[in-house]
Amino acid sequence: MKTLLKTEEIGQFVLGLFLFSQLNFSWWWFVGLFFVPDIGMLGYMFNTKIGAVFYNIFHHKGLAIFLFLMGIYIENESLQLSGVILFSHAAFDRVFGYGLKCFTGFKHTHLGEIGK
Repeated sequence: MKTLLKTEEIGQFVLGLFLFSQLNFSWWWFVGLFFVPDIGMLGYMFNTKIGAVFYNIFHHKGLAIFLFLMGIYIENESLQLSGVILFSHAAFDRVFGYGLKCFTGFKHTHLGEIGK
């Protein structure tokens, strides 16, 4: 099952790359912005609950899809870019087991404990 989930996430990452290629941005934008969603980890400086909430907001594929579609609707490529980056980053993280966080700690995710 893990192999299937990883394959699915790789496919979603590739979809993110394809969607980015349809935008009018240089590839250095993708590379430069790719790890920006990890800013959500700063919430862990306060406590695990705030950390999990902030991390999950910056790694939620539903939000990424909403931003991308809203960007299409209002014809704003920067908003589309934001959605593509969030979506691609979240898929990339999940390939390596970094899922949405539980309130119990950074290592506890919806995919299981990181490192096991």
